[in-house]
Amino acid sequence: MCLYVVKGWRILAKIAVELERAIQARKISGEPGEATSRTLAQGDGWRVADVICTSGPDDRPFEERHAGVSIAVVAAGTFQYRSRGSDLLAPGSLLLGTPDQLYECAHHHGEGDRCVSFHYTEEFFESVVESQPRFRVQRLPPLRDSAPLVARACATLGTTHDVAWEELAIEIAAKAVMLANDIDCDADEPPPGAIARVTQAVRAMEESPLPLRELASDARLSPYHFLRTFTRVAGVTPHQFVLRSRLREAAVRLATDDARVIDVAFDSGFGDVSNFNRAFRAEFGVNPRGYRAGTNATRGAPVVSS
Repeated sequence: MCLYVVKGWRILAKIAVELERAIQARKISGEPGEATSRTLAQGDGWRVADVICTSGPDDRPFEERHAGVSIAVVAAGTFQYRSRGSDLLAPGSLLLGTPDQLYECAHHHGEGDRCVSFHYTEEFFESVVESQPRFRVQRLPPLRDSAPLVARACATLGTTHDVAWEELAIEIAAKAVMLANDIDCDADEPPPGAIARVTQAVRAMEESPLPLRELASDARLSPYHFLRTFTRVAGVTPHQFVLRSRLREAAVRLATDDARVIDVAFDSGFGDVSNFNRAFRAEFGVNPRGYRAGTNATRGAPVVSS
């Protein structure tokens, strides 16, 4: 099952297609890759932006500095983030930036990425989450605890409905602080070449989920060592990465169109509706129909029966 099949009604596909168009436009122009930011919403002390980066392996990364607190939800693409260490940012991950922190973003092993980026002043962040505007880690991998908020953030890029932006910004800030406190921040740096191998595997899995042995063979590792390397770099196993990608796609679609649940299940790569229902409930804490009803109620739209 291709996670990003080009069909207009699939929001994650649209997100990836729009990123690819930006990359192709950059190639045609001959200009170097760059990050462009489009403000989606803002208020007193917070801002949300759609950030598309078209950089690739031939573009030199530049040192930058976080002006305030930032939490970026990766919606498509991969990139390497270097600050207090090096981390791979893949779809479903959260990049955590603290004020005045120096960093570099690079695309050594693939072109482009797209993020929903939440920015906060230190005063706003500290007042709403009752915590210092600092994170113990610089990345959160795709986790079950963050999955509902990641899906909501991705859905904002493809919906025309009103979004409770300030509420979403506050919820993501609070969840990021909680999860960052539970992550092991003393893990060793991945070995040389590990990020490259895992990045290539992630991009291949975005196109079409492959058997573990095939991914390991492409990475020139034994299945055992590939599994260990992937989990160490990506923060989740290959199975968890694919499953969460499929469930995120399903959640975004449930929130943004009126397709039947059975169609969403099959289109998202699940061959059995009962397995889809169980996996969805485990990931989001509610069944697909309940999730759809909740998202419709939140945005003030009529609930669509399925």
